Amino acid sequence: MKHYIPLLFIMFIVISCTAKKEATKEPVNTGKISSDAIAGNPEREMKKDSIIITTATGVKVGTTKPVSEMETVSPLTNTDAVVEINPQQFVPPVTTEKFDHSVVNELLKNNVSAKGVVSYEGFRKNSATLRSYISSLGVTMPNETWTKNDKLAYWMNAYNAMTVDLILRNLPLESIKDIDKPWEQRLWKLGDKWYNLDEIEHQILRKMDEPRIHFGINCASYSCPPLLNEAFTAEKVDAQLDFLAKQFINDPTRNTITTDRIDISKIFTWFSKDFKQNGSVVEYLNLYSDTKISANAKVRYKDYNWELNN
Repeated sequence: MKHYIPLLFIMFIVISCTAKKEATKEPVNTGKISSDAIAGNPEREMKKDSIIITTATGVKVGTTKPVSEMETVSPLTNTDAVVEINPQQFVPPVTTEKFDHSVVNELLKNNVSAKGVVSYEGFRKNSATLRSYISSLGVTMPNETWTKNDKLAYWMNAYNAMTVDLILRNLPLESIKDIDKPWEQRLWKLGDKWYNLDEIEHQILRKMDEPRIHFGINCASYSCPPLLNEAFTAEKVDAQLDFLAKQFINDPTRNTITTDRIDISKIFTWFSKDFKQNGSVVEYLNLYSDTKISANAKVRYKDYNWELNN
């Protein structure tokens, strides 16, 4: 009997090892989704011949190459993934402008140089568009809800568009002063009223207590502040007028400025009341002049050149 005990012990060890080996074998791939995948752990369901990918549309099972050769698959690169788009990113920006001046803006960009030289021939070819813009001004007119900047942009654009239209109506000519009473002609109807350039300048714009309007409106003449080659807008009008004021005052062809003597445009005497609201004309010039002018500087006024600004 004692000889059988070692033999039984050896057989017990062999049987135990065989059972353990069988228990560690990989389960056969049936192609079904396991409880791990259903429970939200599809990463654990990878087999030799298949891969489970979680996408925005759910779980997908596909046959691929062996795991050892597989590449990492990102849900974001899967063609089945759903891309969510926030519709707000496609909403046009909200504008606070009371009037859309884009039509005249395009005309100015195409027919006025950076230095203010005007192509009246270019405007003539687009005269129907220009007059359509002027007509549109009468559809939506300033009211008490408009800001000062909205009103400034509206009326300065109106003045400049009407001035160009006045020139087109009288071509060919050498000067705006060749036209009979150019600033008194009531040629443009806005709403139920006919307007002329004098009324817009003196009864509307000048009463807004903004002397820089004299650098913004253009009289179609060489000595005038150059016509801006873009439309005024409520959002930009303050910066636009600052730019025009600095450009005009420091333009040596229109104003000659030194510390002790200045030869300046006649607009500073014609509209001196506007420029003296908070001091002297010299003090106003010093707000924009690159050269500091003495309070005792001698002041002279240049002859005004009324030749057409083309």
